[in-house]
Amino acid sequence: MDNCTRYLQETKQYVQFLQSHPEEIFTLLRSHIRVSVSALLNALMKQELTDFLGRKKYVHSSSSKEVRTPTNYRNGSYKRSFSIKHVGTVSVTVPRDRWGSFKTRVLPRYQRLENELRQDICLLYLSGISSRALSLISNRLLGRSISPTEVSRCHKDLTKAVEQWRTRDLSKEIFKYLFMDGVMFLMRTKTSIERIPVLVVIGVTEAGERKVLLLQAGDKESASTWRQCIKDLKLRGLRGDKVRLGIMDGLPGLEKVFCEEFQNAKVQRCQVHVARNILAKVTKKQKQAVADDVRSIFYASSKTKAKEFLLEFQTKWKPTLPSAVKCLENNFESCTTYYEFPNEEWISLRTTNMIERLNKEFRRRTRPMEIVAGETACYQLLAFISLKMELHWKSNRFGKVKKNLPFFQLIEEKEG
Repeated sequence: MDNCTRYLQETKQYVQFLQSHPEEIFTLLRSHIRVSVSALLNALMKQELTDFLGRKKYVHSSSSKEVRTPTNYRNGSYKRSFSIKHVGTVSVTVPRDRWGSFKTRVLPRYQRLENELRQDICLLYLSGISSRALSLISNRLLGRSISPTEVSRCHKDLTKAVEQWRTRDLSKEIFKYLFMDGVMFLMRTKTSIERIPVLVVIGVTEAGERKVLLLQAGDKESASTWRQCIKDLKLRGLRGDKVRLGIMDGLPGLEKVFCEEFQNAKVQRCQVHVARNILAKVTKKQKQAVADDVRSIFYASSKTKAKEFLLEFQTKWKPTLPSAVKCLENNFESCTTYYEFPNEEWISLRTTNMIERLNKEFRRRTRPMEIVAGETACYQLLAFISLKMELHWKSNRFGKVKKNLPFFQLIEEKEG
């Protein structure tokens, strides 16, 4: 039997096998692709060494001017694996020279992953997949297991970009409202694991766009820490004279610092936090009735109407719940500052819900990790979540959406 006949018979048998096992076609394709890519990389590196030495293989000496290193020679090779996006892990043979001065540029030194693949791993990690989970699924995706250390090494590449974003220039936009709060994380330090707060500031521009301006680890109960954060924002270009309102939850010392640093601005205390403080002083049996009355005050159509409801609240509850009434009286003015601003924005100015929503996303992402691996890793995760939230905010305008649309503004002008 000649070679041609044998080849035809083997081909026929292989086709029959694939017809009965069609899923093997893709395994065969992947295998051939990896072999072809490996052969191409090997050929490129061999040619690279030939150019480096200035002569082809088996040529030891020459009088040609092209000979740049006449005493240097090829010195075998070593095996190396490299993972490529859409291809998988390929095995390559890297040539060496006797002097050890040849360094291939085809494959990055000390890297086992293509840069695009490293970026994809960073994205998966930031999106919520832990380094351990990535290590488990990488064998199915790439043909080899990526260790948690490699995953950590990949997302360290983001450090510079995150720092540039955290310290970016703010002078090109004017921010009229600032939402301020802090969120706690269980974070690993050099010597221990501690609950460390991260201070967060969200700014609202004149056009109604919301942007995360500050992510900074620090004591959220400390007035001096908040003062330093505000000074840092100003150094980055924040126009303090244009800030008109700060929305916060009554953190000790923050309101005073805010008013001192932004003398043209006022404070809006979060109504949700104040309502919780009031209801904490009420018996379980009376909570619902008191909550309904407080809601009537906070959601009144005007400040005048809110004062009328406050008077009714005082008359009704002061004899039996003096502590709850006093709590509301002490916070009434700071809870109703939003009445001085456009009524289409009231729904967003009443509370710190915007920043609480961001903090909820922070906690949701970091919960699977249990412990955040240090301040830098924390900033990387929070920066990614912040940018995702900013994209979401672009499709959900600040305040009542319909009031911001030109179509409804035109209707209001005609009705007026």
